[in-house]
Amino acid sequence: MSDDRDLDRDRDESGRARQARPRDGLGRPLPYGSAGVEPVPDEPLPPADAIAYARRLVEEGRPFSAHEVLEARWKAGPDVERDLWQGLAQACVAITHAARGNAVGARRLATRAEARLEAYRLTKGPTYGLDLPAVVACLYRRLDE
Repeated sequence: MSDDRDLDRDRDESGRARQARPRDGLGRPLPYGSAGVEPVPDEPLPPADAIAYARRLVEEGRPFSAHEVLEARWKAGPDVERDLWQGLAQACVAITHAARGNAVGARRLATRAEARLEAYRLTKGPTYGLDLPAVVACLYRRLDE
């Protein structure tokens, strides 16, 4: 069942909801017609590519976009890797909150990210070259900047 709010949503060719509004580097919507950052692909990248791309986006000041890359990977990946990808995505959202001035939200998301990454580390599943404790330490350093 749909309501009037659905009529205002941007949709792709198949009718799925897609945000066509441009966004700034921290994921905030801009007015239609504004020059926003380049959107990231909706399709999931292979694990190593997703990590490299997300890292580059964070370094470029686009942690929200990095979160979208990692979210696509977690939704497409095996269930046994869910904590890895969700934890990494939550770390990016924590950085986004910090950059937007929301220190409380940043800490809450960092705590959730840390718990997921630690749970995943204990499974001894593939980390695709990441040192998960170092990722968590880097996250908290960024939040303290």
